[in-house]
Amino acid sequence: MTASARIRAAPTAPCRPWPRHMLVQPAWEAMAAGLEHEPTLALLAMWADAQAVHALFRDDRDGALLPASVPVADQAYPALSPWRPAAAWFERAISDLWGHAARGGRDARPWLDHGSWEVVAPLAPRPLAPHPLARPGAPLPAEFLPCEAEGVDQIPHGPLPPGIAEAGQFRAFARGEQVLRLEARLGYLHKGIAGLMRGKSPRAAATFAARLAGDATVAHAIAFARAAEVACHVATPPRAAALRGVAAEAERIAMHLADLDRLARAAGAALPAARFQWHREAFLRAGAVAFGHRLMMDVVVPGGVAIDLAPDGAAVLRAAAATLGRELPELAGLCAGLSARLQGVAVVPPGLAALLAAGGPAGRASGSAGDLRRAPGYRPYHDLNVVSASADAASGDAAARLSVRLAELRESCRLLRTLLADLPEGILLAALPMVSAEGIGWAEGPRGDIWTWLRLEGGQVASAFPRDPGWLHLPLLEQAMRTTGLSDLGIALASFGLSHAGMDQ
Repeated sequence: MTASARIRAAPTAPCRPWPRHMLVQPAWEAMAAGLEHEPTLALLAMWADAQAVHALFRDDRDGALLPASVPVADQAYPALSPWRPAAAWFERAISDLWGHAARGGRDARPWLDHGSWEVVAPLAPRPLAPHPLARPGAPLPAEFLPCEAEGVDQIPHGPLPPGIAEAGQFRAFARGEQVLRLEARLGYLHKGIAGLMRGKSPRAAATFAARLAGDATVAHAIAFARAAEVACHVATPPRAAALRGVAAEAERIAMHLADLDRLARAAGAALPAARFQWHREAFLRAGAVAFGHRLMMDVVVPGGVAIDLAPDGAAVLRAAAATLGRELPELAGLCAGLSARLQGVAVVPPGLAALLAAGGPAGRASGSAGDLRRAPGYRPYHDLNVVSASADAASGDAAARLSVRLAELRESCRLLRTLLADLPEGILLAALPMVSAEGIGWAEGPRGDIWTWLRLEGGQVASAFPRDPGWLHLPLLEQAMRTTGLSDLGIALASFGLSHAGMDQ
């Protein structure tokens, strides 16, 4: 029996819009072993609660989404990481937050817990005493895998990078210019989002979802709001859905411009970097006029949106999109030399992107066609005929990721104009009933697919897990550096555009 067949055959628990399949540990272990022979079953996320570990799979043969769960016994569960490498990062976070150990896992080192927390496994029913060597505010040294080969240098990067950038530590093991291994150590921006959401109403908890990653606040807020809405069986009002689309496409444009700016600066292309930065500032200012906040934070809430479009908001957004649209052909020409510099840098083969279920620009540059706006889809995109951007050649390198972002700018400008041209009238917010239910929400963010799982008890958040695209893109970066020279590390980091805050939660 295949892994997907074992999941489908298991009894289910109520979860909208996809029932959650309940596997006992032997069945989960057999399912995990079957993953080796079923590469079309993609692992999208793993998380936990007090008594169980959960995973979200996608069957790429028919697009079916398959949530699955396994109970924890003796604080352990069978690991998935031997067959799905990206599961290692989820398993490490589950161990840090809930104290559940992945039996047979590839990596048992801490991920989020740096040894300075007041308690160990803070989301467990009974958190444990802190690490014996821990001192509040003084994290333990990061653990990196050893590299004993002769002539190998260790080159640290971070955790505090120069300039204004997110904290994150990378360790490159190199022999001369050749990178033998790149390893990341994050967790410096851990905020305790899952714990802060507990006991809150969905609308109060939405504040924390919006702050998971500030530059993708709209996308994360949409995924969280949709999880609450599907759990409560509430439809988003048409005007609210359209305004969510406006905010999401404006955010997508602003983030792509920021990523392109960083990439151009890393490669020494000052002129296109300056123009990307100028246009990003124009969209941030347009967001402030249209929704009262440069990042459009707290605009999206469960049930709809918290604020209507300002009277002159549509005109300002249209003007920003029109100005960018007119300059995009010239910007593409300016990027021709930049693209030549990026060719062959940080290559992600299509097979690796498929194995790690990579989405967004990183996945599409390696041949992936996934776009949550199209499948499974959500309003307001059903009738917009979204064209998923792709690279001119799916070479999977930094040049291909540049090409995808430029194409996405064109498409998002079109979608933004279309949405603003036909905004429906009506209410902005629907009431959420006080129910006990479970839901999964999704949104296509600027960096890729975002998923949020939410369980409500009596209308309050009992447990939640938001999954940022970076969870599946960070392993891509580590592997891609094996084909890249040490001097191109900064370019590789910029080309993936990872959000450390989104992964640190």
